[in-house]
Amino acid sequence: MHPLSIGTRVKHPQYGQGIILDNSRAFYNVAFPNFGEKAIDKNFEDLEIIELAPIPEERISIGDVEKILTQILRKWTDVGETIHLGSKWKGGTMTLNPGDPSMKSKEIPIEVFFHKIVMVRDRLRVLEQNINKSKNLSDEEKVNMQQYITRVYGSLTTFNVLFAHRDDYFTGESSK
Repeated sequence: MHPLSIGTRVKHPQYGQGIILDNSRAFYNVAFPNFGEKAIDKNFEDLEIIELAPIPEERISIGDVEKILTQILRKWTDVGETIHLGSKWKGGTMTLNPGDPSMKSKEIPIEVFFHKIVMVRDRLRVLEQNINKSKNLSDEEKVNMQQYITRVYGSLTTFNVLFAHRDDYFTGESSK
């Protein structure tokens, strides 16, 4: 068997589906969503190829591998990516002041609020995937539901100020 290229999707009898991250030694470094990164001997005969990745013309960087892996994990699992809070907000608090002066204010660490915003986004993405995979919905129903989700993303653009990277921003109808 020829060496498998980075990005190839494989299935291991014990660890399930994974992605090859490195093939430079006598083993493959394979990332398995539920088991982490494992070293699999290149001569292991029970490693099933699910989708062969093309051999790149030039070596790709670890950053490229991370980007590819993130895209694949987003597509095939419910695993969320790591989203970073903007550095100016780290350690900060959010204060909610009620209109009634007799009531106390509530302070929330921004990291806690940010985590909840990211969870909302992750759940919306899973909902989108489930809508797209659904066999019970017509194409028209799928489109209508997608439009609602797009509007929800648009409503959440206010929170983009919290994100460290523009690629992580919420985008609504006019941006898609």
